[in-house]
Amino acid sequence: MERYFQIALMITSVVLIISIVLQSKGVGLGGLTGVDFGSNITTRRGIEKTMFRITIALAILFVALVLGTIAVVQ
Repeated sequence: MERYFQIALMITSVVLIISIVLQSKGVGLGGLTGVDFGSNITTRRGIEKTMFRITIALAILFVALVLGTIAVVQ
């Protein structure tokens, strides 16, 4: 059972990283470091809103899997 949690945790973490990187549109690799070059604050629409919600769901799933792994190990 522990092995399944670990595999799911690895897959979720990779997909979570990809979804976060995809949200940094148009800023290149500088956006990954947190550098802000005067971007305007806009509302999320369409695919941006969907990606934002997917990222939140993946983060919640990641935390749940971590807690589940801890519960199974102990």
